[in-house]
Amino acid sequence: MQDKFELCSPWPLSGDQPDAVEKLVAGFRRSESVQTLLGVTGSGKTFTMANVIQQLQRPTLVMAHNKTLAAQLYSEFKDFFPNNSVNYFVSYYDYYQPEAYMPAQDIYIEKDASVNERIEKLRLATTKALLERRDVIVVASVSCIYGLGKRKNYEDAIFRFAVGEQWDRRKFMTRLLDNYYQRNDISLTPGNFRSRGESMEIYPAYSDTAMRVIFFDDEIERIEEIDPVSGKSLLTKDHAGISRRSTM
Repeated sequence: MQDKFELCSPWPLSGDQPDAVEKLVAGFRRSESVQTLLGVTGSGKTFTMANVIQQLQRPTLVMAHNKTLAAQLYSEFKDFFPNNSVNYFVSYYDYYQPEAYMPAQDIYIEKDASVNERIEKLRLATTKALLERRDVIVVASVSCIYGLGKRKNYEDAIFRFAVGEQWDRRKFMTRLLDNYYQRNDISLTPGNFRSRGESMEIYPAYSDTAMRVIFFDDEIERIEEIDPVSGKSLLTKDHAGISRRSTM
């Protein structure tokens, strides 16, 4: 993990792009509330804004008017900033039917919804990244900004622990259960954890990797990021945090 944005591109700015970047950066530093970057499709507006982000070194929210455009921008920014935290935050409903009543037919229609688990996972990863680092780009759809709740609620929901801390393992598991994780000692799947001897393995609902916490008596001796399939250790950590799993 790093704190600074690192733009990776095989080509430099060209044409009007250097001038546009200079003016946008200057306008931001003058605290101008609105600036507009004009350009036809394929003129390199995303690359221009990537250079603005690189110069300003500020967490960035990119908003699009629909999921399709948001997905395209997310992919492009991921390519430009492979070593930073680029996140996709859109509504996790594949289908949503609000409750309704048709008085003419005296028909009541119940609310119905279908949640996309992959998108929900990306949303959880976004909130965790925003609380833990500054080199964050969030590509979002406009509708997703409503009803997010308070920042403190997210911060309070993160279960943090570190090597050398004293933890009764029963209390450690209780904290995981409080964050809506489920114990499953047979299969390690997203949102579950299991206890094996001196170690506990946790698969965060927002991550592609799992975590192994190794105890010596009641002390955390080692924290490892592992492959959830093979169990192979990928790296070691001095501290870690587990965000609350969504209850939906």
